[in-house]
Amino acid sequence: MRALLPLLSVGRGWRVGAAARPPRRVMSLYRTEERGQPRSQDYRLFFKNVAGHYISPFHDIPLKVDCKEENGIPSKKPRNDDYKNLFNMVVEIPRWTNAKMEISTQEPLNPIKQDMKNGELRYTANIFPHKGYIWNYGALPQTWEDPHQKDKSTDLCGDNDPLDVCEIGSKVFSCGEVIPVKILGILALIDECETDWKIIAINVNDPDAGKLHDIDDVKKFKPGYLEATVNWLRFYKVPDGKPENKFAFNGEFKNKDFALDVINSAHECWKAMVMKKSGQEAINWSQELQ
Repeated sequence: MRALLPLLSVGRGWRVGAAARPPRRVMSLYRTEERGQPRSQDYRLFFKNVAGHYISPFHDIPLKVDCKEENGIPSKKPRNDDYKNLFNMVVEIPRWTNAKMEISTQEPLNPIKQDMKNGELRYTANIFPHKGYIWNYGALPQTWEDPHQKDKSTDLCGDNDPLDVCEIGSKVFSCGEVIPVKILGILALIDECETDWKIIAINVNDPDAGKLHDIDDVKKFKPGYLEATVNWLRFYKVPDGKPENKFAFNGEFKNKDFALDVINSAHECWKAMVMKKSGQEAINWSQELQ
């Protein structure tokens, strides 16, 4: 990795370079630190904990929300079965934006960066009638879709990334925010013969979170949203000259319990990877910048 630029302290946050912008905060347990200019190949968004130590959003942020310690859980007490359904989501791509931002699993500390394609920064095309991504898009930390293990439901291997999350609440979050979400369902996208699960979830502080508990509630209270999700995912690569994406189960969304089983399995795959029990040539869990 290139030499680190000098840091500039601004208020409670850290920025880089002479022309620093206002500091960005995520939840109180995590902060972000930018290196390089946005929309450039050098841009990286690093994560820190409250002690100021660098952490990996892939490996160090816990999968499950600890209701006794995490901030941002609902002010009203959730239903008893909701406690086991609170997960941390790392926001990579804010809703209505096009830059393909993602956790870099191959770099030390796994910062968020903009994906590259054919030597150019990657931007996802607009899929009519929408602008950019139609949800806040991100990942569940401490999960991994194993590229060497066939999924029992799709009979295809994973895509070598954390599980993807489509957050369907009303707020537009910023890249790098860590938010507590509850799981509602899941969709099995088949991307170039790999399993690429899409978790459907909602920010637990969203006004609609209290009435959304499973995938059927999304159909009832947000009519058309799931159909738009399938349509968007089916066509978003077509403008790049690729064929339409396909889905397992004929594009049917599975319910919360099914999604939780997938999450638990991906978490076990992540634990096995960290213990070096399965092939993970492209994954980096170094805690130091190089």
